Amino acid sequence: MSPKELMYIEDALGHEKFLKTQCQEAVQNLQDGDLKNCVQQMLNKHQQLFDSFYQLV
Repeated sequence: MSPKELMYIEDALGHEKFLKTQCQEAVQNLQDGDLKNCVQQMLNKHQQLFDSFYQLV
């Protein structure tokens, strides 16, 4: 893997970590069950993406 490719992956990891954090905060603060469920699904997807990118490193 080239240094440039590694930088792209590190950047993607940072974005996914940020999105996971935002979703976690939203899930904790939401009252509407349907909306909370939707954001929880997004959180799970971002966790999967983070894990996929992390395996590339």
